[in-house]
Amino acid sequence: MSDIDGCGLLPLPLVDGRDLEAPRRQALRPGEPFADRSGHPYLLPRYFYEVDSWQTALHTEVAEHFTLAELMGVDVRESAAVRKFPRHVPCTITLLAAHLELFRKAVGTFVYVAANGGYRSPAHGLVDHASTHCWGTAANVFKIGDEYLDEPERIERFAKIAARVVPGFWIRPFGQDKGYLDDHLHLDIGYVRLTPRGRDDAVV
Repeated sequence: MSDIDGCGLLPLPLVDGRDLEAPRRQALRPGEPFADRSGHPYLLPRYFYEVDSWQTALHTEVAEHFTLAELMGVDVRESAAVRKFPRHVPCTITLLAAHLELFRKAVGTFVYVAANGGYRSPAHGLVDHASTHCWGTAANVFKIGDEYLDEPERIERFAKIAARVVPGFWIRPFGQDKGYLDDHLHLDIGYVRLTPRGRDDAVV
Protein backbone atom coordinates (compact mmCIF):
# COMPACT_ATOMS: atom_id res chain seq x y z
CA MET A 1 0.00 0.00 0.00
CA SER A 2 1.36 3.42 -0.93
CA ASP A 3 1.49 6.31 1.51
CA ILE A 4 -1.55 7.99 -0.03
CA ASP A 5 -3.83 5.02 -0.67
CA GLY A 6 -7.26 5.58 0.85
CA CYS A 7 -6.81 9.26 1.66
CA GLY A 8 -7.52 11.11 -1.55
CA LEU A 9 -4.92 12.13 -4.08
CA LEU A 10 -2.65 14.50 -2.19
CA PRO A 11 0.98 13.53 -2.89
CA LEU A 12 1.82 13.45 0.81
CA PRO A 13 2.63 10.64 3.25
CA LEU A 14 -0.19 9.51 5.48
CA VAL A 15 0.69 9.20 9.16
CA ASP A 16 -1.05 7.59 12.13
CA GLY A 17 -0.59 10.21 14.84
CA ARG A 18 -0.17 7.51 17.45
CA ASP A 19 3.09 6.50 15.77
CA LEU A 20 4.72 9.94 16.08
CA GLU A 21 7.46 10.70 18.59
CA ALA A 22 6.33 11.67 22.08
CA PRO A 23 6.55 15.52 21.88
CA ARG A 24 4.42 15.68 18.73
CA ARG A 25 2.04 13.01 19.97
CA GLN A 26 1.54 14.91 23.22
CA ALA A 27 0.76 18.13 21.32
CA LEU A 28 -1.56 16.54 18.74
CA ARG A 29 -3.26 14.09 21.15
CA PRO A 30 -4.37 11.79 18.28
CA GLY A 31 -7.60 9.94 18.97
CA GLU A 32 -7.96 11.40 22.47
CA PRO A 33 -11.19 12.97 23.78
CA PHE A 34 -11.32 16.75 24.00
CA ALA A 35 -14.33 18.58 25.50
CA ASP A 36 -16.06 21.69 24.16
CA ARG A 37 -17.17 24.63 26.30
CA SER A 38 -20.30 22.71 27.33
CA GLY A 39 -18.32 19.66 28.41
CA HIS A 40 -19.22 17.45 25.43
CA PRO A 41 -16.21 15.30 24.46
CA TYR A 42 -15.11 14.61 20.89
CA LEU A 43 -12.29 12.37 19.68
CA LEU A 44 -9.44 14.31 18.09
CA PRO A 45 -8.11 13.37 14.62
CA ARG A 46 -5.87 10.34 14.39
CA TYR A 47 -4.68 10.41 10.76
CA PHE A 48 -2.59 13.21 9.32
CA TYR A 49 -0.86 14.29 6.14
CA GLU A 50 2.85 14.80 6.72
CA VAL A 51 4.16 18.05 5.20
CA ASP A 52 7.94 18.20 4.86
CA SER A 53 8.36 21.92 4.13
CA TRP A 54 6.59 25.21 3.63
CA GLN A 55 7.40 24.97 -0.07
CA THR A 56 5.49 21.70 -0.23
CA ALA A 57 2.53 23.32 1.53
CA LEU A 58 2.61 26.25 -0.90
CA HIS A 59 2.55 23.97 -3.91
CA THR A 60 0.03 21.39 -2.71
CA GLU A 61 -3.46 22.20 -3.97
CA VAL A 62 -6.28 20.96 -1.74
CA ALA A 63 -8.97 22.49 -3.96
CA GLU A 64 -8.99 24.39 -7.23
CA HIS A 65 -8.40 27.76 -5.55
CA PHE A 66 -6.78 26.78 -2.24
CA THR A 67 -3.36 25.50 -1.30
CA LEU A 68 -2.51 23.59 1.83
CA ALA A 69 -0.42 26.53 3.08
CA GLU A 70 -3.52 28.73 3.27
CA LEU A 71 -5.15 26.36 5.76
CA MET A 72 -2.19 25.64 8.06
CA GLY A 73 -0.56 29.03 8.70
CA VAL A 74 0.13 29.66 12.41
CA ASP A 75 2.19 32.02 14.53
CA VAL A 76 4.38 31.46 17.60
CA ARG A 77 1.33 30.63 19.70
CA GLU A 78 1.38 27.19 18.13
CA SER A 79 3.28 24.57 20.12
CA ALA A 80 6.96 24.49 19.17
CA ALA A 81 6.72 20.69 19.00
CA VAL A 82 4.42 20.84 15.97
CA ARG A 83 5.40 24.20 14.44
CA LYS A 84 8.60 22.87 12.92
CA PHE A 85 8.72 20.66 9.85
CA PRO A 86 7.74 18.03 9.14
CA ARG A 87 4.30 19.22 10.20
CA HIS A 88 1.12 17.19 10.43
CA VAL A 89 -2.32 18.26 9.24
CA PRO A 90 -5.52 16.19 9.68
CA CYS A 91 -6.79 14.45 6.55
CA THR A 92 -10.07 16.32 7.04
CA ILE A 93 -8.36 19.45 5.70
CA THR A 94 -9.43 18.30 2.23
CA LEU A 95 -13.09 18.29 3.31
CA LEU A 96 -12.77 21.85 4.60
CA ALA A 97 -11.11 22.90 1.35
CA ALA A 98 -13.94 21.39 -0.71
CA HIS A 99 -16.53 23.35 1.27
CA LEU A 100 -14.51 26.57 1.00
CA GLU A 101 -14.23 26.04 -2.74
CA LEU A 102 -18.04 26.05 -3.05
CA PHE A 103 -18.13 29.29 -1.08
CA ARG A 104 -15.34 30.81 -3.15
CA LYS A 105 -17.19 30.05 -6.39
CA ALA A 106 -20.35 31.65 -5.00
CA VAL A 107 -18.60 34.91 -4.09
CA GLY A 108 -16.61 34.88 -7.32
CA THR A 109 -13.34 36.15 -5.88
CA PHE A 110 -10.47 35.39 -3.53
CA VAL A 111 -11.19 34.10 -0.02
CA TYR A 112 -8.44 34.81 2.50
CA VAL A 113 -8.00 32.68 5.63
CA ALA A 114 -6.33 34.36 8.61
CA ALA A 115 -3.13 33.20 10.29
CA ASN A 116 -4.23 30.76 12.99
CA GLY A 117 -7.54 30.65 11.12
CA GLY A 118 -7.22 27.17 9.69
CA TYR A 119 -5.79 24.11 11.43
CA ARG A 120 -4.43 24.54 14.98
CA SER A 121 -3.24 21.79 17.26
CA PRO A 122 -4.89 21.22 20.65
CA ALA A 123 -1.67 22.66 22.16
CA HIS A 124 -2.06 26.02 20.38
CA GLY A 125 -2.09 29.03 22.71
CA LEU A 126 -5.53 30.13 21.47
CA VAL A 127 -7.09 26.76 22.25
CA ASP A 128 -8.78 26.28 25.62
CA HIS A 129 -11.57 23.90 24.57
CA ALA A 130 -12.45 21.59 21.70
CA SER A 131 -12.36 24.11 18.87
CA THR A 132 -13.16 22.71 15.43
CA HIS A 133 -9.88 24.27 14.29
CA CYS A 134 -8.21 21.29 16.03
CA TRP A 135 -10.03 18.96 13.63
CA GLY A 136 -8.92 20.88 10.54
CA THR A 137 -12.58 21.61 9.78
CA ALA A 138 -12.81 25.35 10.50
CA ALA A 139 -11.66 28.50 8.73
CA ASN A 140 -11.59 32.13 9.85
CA VAL A 141 -12.01 34.28 6.75
CA PHE A 142 -10.80 37.85 7.24
CA LYS A 143 -11.01 39.19 3.68
CA ILE A 144 -13.01 38.42 0.54
CA GLY A 145 -11.81 40.03 -2.66
CA ASP A 146 -10.94 43.62 -1.66
CA GLU A 147 -13.33 43.67 1.31
CA TYR A 148 -12.06 43.20 4.85
CA LEU A 149 -14.62 41.58 7.11
CA ASP A 150 -14.51 44.21 9.83
CA GLU A 151 -18.03 45.60 9.50
CA PRO A 152 -21.30 43.90 10.59
CA GLU A 153 -22.92 44.40 7.18
CA ARG A 154 -20.08 42.71 5.35
CA ILE A 155 -19.84 39.79 7.74
CA GLU A 156 -23.59 39.20 7.68
CA ARG A 157 -23.79 39.53 3.90
CA PHE A 158 -21.12 36.88 3.30
CA ALA A 159 -22.49 34.70 6.11
CA LYS A 160 -25.80 34.53 4.25
CA ILE A 161 -24.02 33.47 1.08
CA ALA A 162 -22.08 30.77 2.94
CA ALA A 163 -25.28 29.43 4.54
CA ARG A 164 -27.02 29.34 1.18
CA VAL A 165 -24.32 27.54 -0.81
CA VAL A 166 -23.15 25.22 2.00
CA PRO A 167 -26.09 24.48 4.31
CA GLY A 168 -23.79 22.33 6.46
CA PHE A 169 -21.61 25.27 7.47
CA TRP A 170 -21.85 26.38 11.09
CA ILE A 171 -21.32 30.13 11.16
CA ARG A 172 -20.32 31.88 14.36
CA PRO A 173 -22.72 34.78 15.05
CA PHE A 174 -21.67 38.41 14.99
CA GLY A 175 -21.09 40.16 18.33
CA GLN A 176 -18.48 41.09 20.92
CA ASP A 177 -19.35 38.65 23.71
CA LYS A 178 -17.48 35.39 24.27
CA GLY A 179 -18.36 32.92 21.53
CA TYR A 180 -19.16 35.67 19.02
CA LEU A 181 -16.93 37.57 16.57
CA ASP A 182 -16.68 40.99 15.00
CA ASP A 183 -13.65 40.96 12.69
CA HIS A 184 -13.90 37.82 10.55
CA LEU A 185 -16.23 35.10 9.31
CA HIS A 186 -15.91 31.74 11.06
CA LEU A 187 -17.04 28.77 8.96
CA ASP A 188 -16.85 25.17 10.12
CA ILE A 189 -18.25 21.74 9.28
CA GLY A 190 -18.20 20.30 12.78
CA TYR A 191 -16.15 17.70 14.61
CA VAL A 192 -15.47 15.53 11.58
CA ARG A 193 -12.91 12.72 11.68
CA LEU A 194 -11.68 10.94 8.57
CA THR A 195 -10.52 7.34 8.67
CA PRO A 196 -8.69 6.42 5.45
CA ARG A 197 -9.66 3.13 3.83
CA GLY A 198 -7.63 0.22 5.07
CA ARG A 199 -6.65 1.99 8.29
CA ASP A 200 -7.70 1.03 11.77
CA ASP A 201 -9.64 3.46 13.91
CA ALA A 202 -10.76 1.38 16.84
CA VAL A 203 -11.21 3.25 20.10
CA VAL A 204 -8.80 1.81 22.67
